[in-house]
Amino acid sequence: MSTDLVPLAVVMWAVTYPSRAIGLLTPGIHRLPRPALDYLQLVGPAVLAAIAAVNTLFPTAGSSTIEVGVAWISVAACIALVAWRRSLFLGLVAAVAIAIVGRAIGLA
Repeated sequence: MSTDLVPLAVVMWAVTYPSRAIGLLTPGIHRLPRPALDYLQLVGPAVLAAIAAVNTLFPTAGSSTIEVGVAWISVAACIALVAWRRSLFLGLVAAVAIAIVGRAIGLA
């Protein structure tokens, strides 16, 4: 396993996290107009959904074919749990757990 891209991932997290977290962490944000508040609170889940969609549909770099695997099950479980329990955290934890188990038993 190569760790060459870990520094890049850390830099990307540091650059993108503030824009994703502003809707959740800013004090006094409840005083913003409702449309602005809705927008800011949905930026994080929208970014996660976009990342999940791309990595689920095209899991290898430069791939142009759609592959069906354990990632589809993970994303579907995440969506179902978020819709049912109204908890993004619970959905993400379940998706990660399914992906880990699926890869450990050789499904991915």
